[in-house]
Order: sequence, then structure tokens, then C-alpha cells
Amino acid sequence: MSKIKQPDNVEKLLAIAKKPSEDAMILHPFYQGKVETALKCCVRDFNDFAIWYTPGVAAPCRAIAEDPEKVYEYTNKWNTVAVVSDGTRVLGLGDIGPKAGLPVMEGKALLYKYLGGVDGVAIMLDTKDPDQIINTVLMLQPGFGGVNLEDISQPKCFRILDTLREKAEIPVWHDDQQGTATVTLAGLINALKVVGKEMSEVSIAFIGSGASNVACSRLIFGWGADPAKCFMVDSKGILGKHRKDLEMRKAEFVDKWRLCQITNAEGREGNIPDAMRGVDVTICLSRSGPGVIHPDWVSSMAKDSIIFACANPVPEIWPWEAKAAGARVIATGRSDFPNQVNNSLGFPGIFRGALDVRARTITDEMCFAASQALADQIGDRLDEEHILPTMDDWEVFPREAAAVAMKAQEQGIARLTMDYDELYQHAFKIIKRSRNLTEMMMKDGLIAEAPIE
Repeated sequence: MSKIKQPDNVEKLLAIAKKPSEDAMILHPFYQGKVETALKCCVRDFNDFAIWYTPGVAAPCRAIAEDPEKVYEYTNKWNTVAVVSDGTRVLGLGDIGPKAGLPVMEGKALLYKYLGGVDGVAIMLDTKDPDQIINTVLMLQPGFGGVNLEDISQPKCFRILDTLREKAEIPVWHDDQQGTATVTLAGLINALKVVGKEMSEVSIAFIGSGASNVACSRLIFGWGADPAKCFMVDSKGILGKHRKDLEMRKAEFVDKWRLCQITNAEGREGNIPDAMRGVDVTICLSRSGPGVIHPDWVSSMAKDSIIFACANPVPEIWPWEAKAAGARVIATGRSDFPNQVNNSLGFPGIFRGALDVRARTITDEMCFAASQALADQIGDRLDEEHILPTMDDWEVFPREAAAVAMKAQEQGIARLTMDYDELYQHAFKIIKRSRNLTEMMMKDGLIAEAPIE
């Protein structure tokens, strides 16, 4: 391989990249968790317990028994999401189990609350059986307004999601699939604007064929990319009609086999470097790096290439390596590098919108609406290092919420009807309250000051 010149400050860049993990090992035991239950009703004195609990609580119970829809008005079901995982595909760490996955699900609940005003509850399941997971989620429905499936391995994650979307009466969402795909599509829409290429004309290499990239390809193809010009790569190489191993197991790997039929029209074989050769875009959602993608492979791509290296916790290639190799737009899943393409920019606003109109499910069309709102939010700030807003630009979340809720109504899957301005103001108010609550508790010392800078 040819030697590509690295920037002079690599050691400094690596130290910055390692700092979040170092800080996490200080702050997680310091706070002993990231979320807690807090009251939202008044307690003027102990007599109020007769209202909130027995005997007064019997009255709303009877009302809900007569009209089950009143559960959304009399309880917090309307704003509560279960974050459900079995710990079999946690970040880029693999099958580390439900206990080890709990910090991630608590982190998800934190983001739901702070960015979307949604009350997330982490639920770790001590089973890998897809049928048990499906049945458990269905049994949990009465107490939740929605369910966020998280970090569940493939191929079972596809069947779990499809079955629950069919059977559940509340929206069930797999963020590794739908959330990642929504934000990736938004980032790609804007990255293509930067380099002056059309979605219908570009070729794309999808590195990794797990839940995330399968969903990314579905939304990106739905937005106008030509699957025949694109390549999918799994652990055994490029997908295509030549993959007899997948043909023999097509009943198990339904989505992979379908992609074998519609992608790779030229019949390429080989692995990652063969898939990347000459393409305009590479979208990596494979395994934690660095070193998964080599700089020489980036150099083999088309002029003005785009690289999304989104594995967590470490991207498949460091951004400065991709830049030195000739990529024009580089994105990762991390907030400490430019161009974060991370589902945290999507799920808080998307679920806010779904909950606000009591949507029965979350469709691809609702994801498209969120992608467009997210892409539009960057406005005239769009450039090579700013293809998406950051989480600091928090007004994107009520805008996503309103766009998603409007699409749910248009598709006839919403239980409530509201106009765009009502939806935006409602979401804005709820999200601002969550942010203000956190800031107030920090100011008043109810959240202890972090023992690091």
C-alpha cells in the first residue's frame, strides 16, 4: 500500500478521541446512573396522597375501564417509551449481555428526555429468544406509549420488528434500523449537495450488512438511489447473485438475499476494497475501528468522494486519515468530530411527533419527513464540515416532531389531529421544559457538579 501523509497533530487528535471513554469511567460510578424517576404533580401536603393514590385514584381507574383511550389523558403513557434490549449487539462491542448493555439504554433514556422531552425507561431482557422478546414487548404495551428496540442482533432483529409492527397497538421502532437510516439519509442528502452530485446518479458501497445498513439502503433507495449501482458488503464479501451461501439460507437472511438480487448489477466479487473502488459514497456501519477501512481504499474512490464511517465507539477510519486519502466529506457517529451522523439527531424528535398524535406505527414515509426536516435545518451553514445540525441546535427536534406528526396524519395512522404550528409549539414547549429542568437542577445542586472539566 502507498504511504499517505498523516497530519502532524495525530497524537493530539487521538488523545481527544480517547477522552470521552476516560471521562465515562469517572462519571458513571460518580452518578451511579443517568436517569431517575421524578414527580410531575404537586404534593402540597400529605392529604394530596389521597388524590394521587387511594382512595381518589379509583375514579380515573374506573374512567379508563369505561374508555381505554382515556389512559393517555390520565396517565403518563402518552409520553413514555420503553427502551428494550437483550444486549446481543451493543454498539460495536457485540454480544455483551443485558447487564453490560444497561449503560447504553440509560443513555438512550437520557437523550429521549433531554432532546425530545420523552420519558424513556430502560428494560433489559435476559433472553435471546426472539419469540420471548416479541411476547414480552406485547405484554408491556399497556404501560407505554411506544417501544424503542435497541442493540438486538440480526437476523432476528428484523423478524422482531416486523412482527411487533404488525401486532402492536403502539409504535414500535428499532433505532439501529430506522433511526440510523433516517439520519444517514439526511446526511447523505446534504453531502451530495456539497459535492454537486445527484442521488440517482451516484454509486454507493455499504460496508456492513447488519440491521443499520440494511435499513439505510432501504431508505436511500426509496429516496432515489439506484440499487443496481450500489454494493453491499458483509463479513464474507460483496453481496450478489453469486452468493450461494446466502441463497441456501434465504429463508433466514431474507433481507440480505433480497439485496443480493437488486444490488451489484455488474456482478462484482471480492471484499471491502473491491466494493469501494470507483464509488462516490461509502457508508460504513460495520465494526469498531480504526483500521477497518484503509486509506488506500479511500484513494481508489471517485473524485469528491463521501465517507460515512459510523461505527461506535471508534469509526472504521479516523477522519483525518480519510481526508488525507482524498475524501471530500467525512462523517462519523461521534459528537467530538465534525459531521456527526448519529441516530441521536433523529429518534427524540421522531418519537416526539409519533407520541403527540398517538400514531399507531412509524412508517418509512414518516422517516423521510424527518430526514427532510433534519437536512433542511442546516440552511446556509451547509459546507464540507457541516452537513447536519448538531444536538446543540435543539430546535431541529420540534421541527422533526411536527413533520413526522403531519405525515402520520396524512397517512391515516394518527389518533389525534393537529396542524403544523400546534405540533411545533407543543413539541417546543415540552422539549424546552426538559432542558430547563436539567439546567435548574444543576444550578441548584440537585444534580451534583461533575468532578472533571
